[in-house]
Amino acid sequence: MATTGKKDALDAAAEQWFEELDDRGVLITDDRLIVRRWNRWLAAQTGRRAEEMVGRPLLDLYPAFSDRGVDRYYRDALAGEVRILSERFHRFLLPITRNFHGAGFTEMAQTARIEPLVYNGSIVGTITLIEDVTERVIAERELRNQITASEQARRLAEEASRLKDDFLATLSHEIRTPLNAVIGWTRILRTQPAIRSQAHALEVIERNAISQMRLVEDLLDMARIISGKLRLNVDAVSITDVAKAAVDVVAPAAAAKQITVEVWFDDELPTVTGDADRLQQVVWNLLSNAVKFTDSDGSVRLQVKRDDGRVRLSVRDSGQGISREFLPYVFDRFRQADSSASRRHGGLGLGLALVRQIVELHGGTVGVESAGVCKGSTFWVSLPAVPSLGAQVTAAPVESHDPVTLKGVSVLIVDDESDARELMVTMLEDYGAEVRAVGSAAAALETLNGGRFRPDVLVSDVGMPGTDGFALVREIRSLPVEKLRRLPAIAVTAYANPEDRVRALVAGYQNHVPKPVDAGALAAAIAQLVVGPVPRNRA
Repeated sequence: MATTGKKDALDAAAEQWFEELDDRGVLITDDRLIVRRWNRWLAAQTGRRAEEMVGRPLLDLYPAFSDRGVDRYYRDALAGEVRILSERFHRFLLPITRNFHGAGFTEMAQTARIEPLVYNGSIVGTITLIEDVTERVIAERELRNQITASEQARRLAEEASRLKDDFLATLSHEIRTPLNAVIGWTRILRTQPAIRSQAHALEVIERNAISQMRLVEDLLDMARIISGKLRLNVDAVSITDVAKAAVDVVAPAAAAKQITVEVWFDDELPTVTGDADRLQQVVWNLLSNAVKFTDSDGSVRLQVKRDDGRVRLSVRDSGQGISREFLPYVFDRFRQADSSASRRHGGLGLGLALVRQIVELHGGTVGVESAGVCKGSTFWVSLPAVPSLGAQVTAAPVESHDPVTLKGVSVLIVDDESDARELMVTMLEDYGAEVRAVGSAAAALETLNGGRFRPDVLVSDVGMPGTDGFALVREIRSLPVEKLRRLPAIAVTAYANPEDRVRALVAGYQNHVPKPVDAGALAAAIAQLVVGPVPRNRA
């Protein structure tokens, strides 16, 4: 009776203790793996009450235990060993209906600890403690995802840093290379004034200065595109005329390498809507790129054709081709297939990026095809065609001006840079103008108010310390003397954006000439103001 009472008391205590564990499952079997305890947590999670589970063999209730080898864990527990099933026990025991879709789970994740049940030093059965670890697994998975994302971000940052370093190194090289020729030949001309190759020296200096100017323009164009400040002068454009103009520009470079340039156009091509100058820039970039990467005696083919309501322009070359690995990055900014110090071709890797950006601003698409290295490549541009809108705009040729004379014209130049002042004085005196130059807005106002020099035209820099060119022209427009108040004015500045031109005109200038200054363009602009009617001032 004492033994029976003790067992009953033990069972009662165990029953109370186990039932109080509402945060986990408790499963107890005897040494024959007959279920003896099945707590409320398990009943709630499985939908199977203790009354239908207790007294039945565990392996009969869950045949999958034997099919998947879980039964051996229970036999090990009866032999005195502890077994743990991490995040897998739910697959065999609990048909859970809880939903964890937000975390990527459709069922609960659980761990089970299976260990021997010992009474008075003897193994009398097994006890299985089952714990819901879904939140922990979710947290661990989120942590792993964060670590993966962090690693990816780190790799991208390292790649961006590498590309930045490569770009800065390339930029330094591309700037220093033309500067080397400019400075070197300039010093030769200074130290050897009687040098027989003076004409060649000047040609090299000019060519390299133009190369550097184009590099700066590419950088500025990309900056405008990135900041959304690139503006298109949209009109109906003849893509045929645009393409022909671009061919004329690259023809000398192709001829120098004995590269054949073939041109083929469909008859009666439709127009496109766009900016003629920017579209010419696109075609020129593609053609110059093809010529640059094609060896001597190679060929370049330009084709423009109708393509199902669009106009398709393609440039195919027999050049060095593009590797399969680099093809996805061809139109990326600052990306070059070879950025090493031993590369054969110069450039910043901006030309093709500008092509894509400009084409996309026109509602078009770009693409490239290449069979691989040394197998040539084909770049194509597709633009939406539009019905004829009247007169078509052709590509703007390089500006040329009829000979002009400024004899008898007096010009006041304002620029804080002495070299710039001297250059413009020399330019305009060659055209016969009487020129006076000062270095500040204050000096310009003093000259005008002094009355000793009455200019016909003011030519002023915009970016000057203290009082800038905008403030200067506004002050001139408020002078009491009507002749001075109506003085024609031209802004000559390195600020060459369309927005800068508008700002100069609004401030009170009649024209805007960007630096570097072309002598003919400046002389023509002055002659137009002096000979033609002066527009109404905007003061």
